[in-house]
Amino acid sequence: MSIDTKSDGGRTRARGMGLAAVRGLALALISLPGAVLCFVLSLVSLALIPIGVGIVTTPWVLTGVRTFADWRRVLAAEWGGVRIPPAYRPLPKSANPWTRTFGMLRDPATWRDLLWLPVDMTAGFITALLPAVLLFYPLEGFAIAAGLWRVLPDGYWYGFVPVTGQASALGAGALGLVILFFAHFLTTPLLQAHFRLTGAVLGSNQGELAERVRVLTETRRDAVDTSAAELRRIERDLHDGAQARLVAMGMDLGTIEMLLDKDPAKAKQLVAQARRSSADALSELRDLVRGIHPPVLAERGLGDAVRALALRLPVTTEVTVELTGRAEAPVESAAYFAVSEVLTNAVKHAGADRIWIDLHHTNGMLRITVTDNGRGGAVIGAGSGLAGIERRLGTFDGVLAVSSPAGGPTMVTMEIPCALS
Repeated sequence: MSIDTKSDGGRTRARGMGLAAVRGLALALISLPGAVLCFVLSLVSLALIPIGVGIVTTPWVLTGVRTFADWRRVLAAEWGGVRIPPAYRPLPKSANPWTRTFGMLRDPATWRDLLWLPVDMTAGFITALLPAVLLFYPLEGFAIAAGLWRVLPDGYWYGFVPVTGQASALGAGALGLVILFFAHFLTTPLLQAHFRLTGAVLGSNQGELAERVRVLTETRRDAVDTSAAELRRIERDLHDGAQARLVAMGMDLGTIEMLLDKDPAKAKQLVAQARRSSADALSELRDLVRGIHPPVLAERGLGDAVRALALRLPVTTEVTVELTGRAEAPVESAAYFAVSEVLTNAVKHAGADRIWIDLHHTNGMLRITVTDNGRGGAVIGAGSGLAGIERRLGTFDGVLAVSSPAGGPTMVTMEIPCALS
């Protein structure tokens, strides 16, 4: 069993080496001409600004540079796992060339792009090409040792080995073997170094902080709006529900007080009516409290609260809970009401007759998946319930993903970063 494991590990490493070498070679061959072209066009366009021509050409050239840089950001994330968020300042869509040119030139991200181009042409090109060299160059040494030396011109060198005969050819093969040995350990790290170099030049902590501030500002505004809307709903429910019933009860009690001596039978009827009104008012208050923060959520936690939700649904619902503890109360509340909204949509709009709910916590992330066999077609859009759920989760840096092809099924996945107590 251990031999098979080692063999699988060796094949996996070999595939990783080959993939890193091919990707590095592709980056070196494709990105070098692109970087040179972008750099030359940028210099020419900036030089033409004083005579007015550059005012027109610079926005187009810098937009091309940004597109090229964004493409490399995508490759860094997909091939190297290095995330390089763009931090470009927004420009007015209807801005004239003058405004766009100097707006882009005042953006620090523009100068980071222009600084990155010569770095990518030099150090970036070398770090991208080295993985392919380390993996493919030894093949030449092996070919020389196998007899290729006979057709090589005099004075041919393989690395630092002069190839003059069979003995030196075997030395070239040995050198190729040494290079292949180092390739085994360095091919993938070198490609990672290329992407980290790209991130070091293109990335900006200031840009990440600015993006973080923007997201926090939006989520704070959404949280304030949601809280205000919730308070208005509570006020409306109290005014139209329990408060109205309590006022009616007070009027009934006043009437009963006058009728006790004159018409005891009528007073008895009004007492029964007041008792029913008090029971209805109590039921409405309980429903209102449950809508604010369900008692089962406070007492038993998110898992049991979601199970209680499922029991009240008119469709068959399966709930799977794998939680080893409890999250903070605000996180539990947000998750509970998000699940409640998704279930309401599944019952009312999707026409589902079966729902599956899965809750689990892994790697510091609370993950909730709600799947139904309804008609599908759900989208996150302005004014939809899913958009409201996304805003609610965004307050806690949570995310919402929806997969809902026409005809179903619909899968709604919610993730909230949190720790369990």
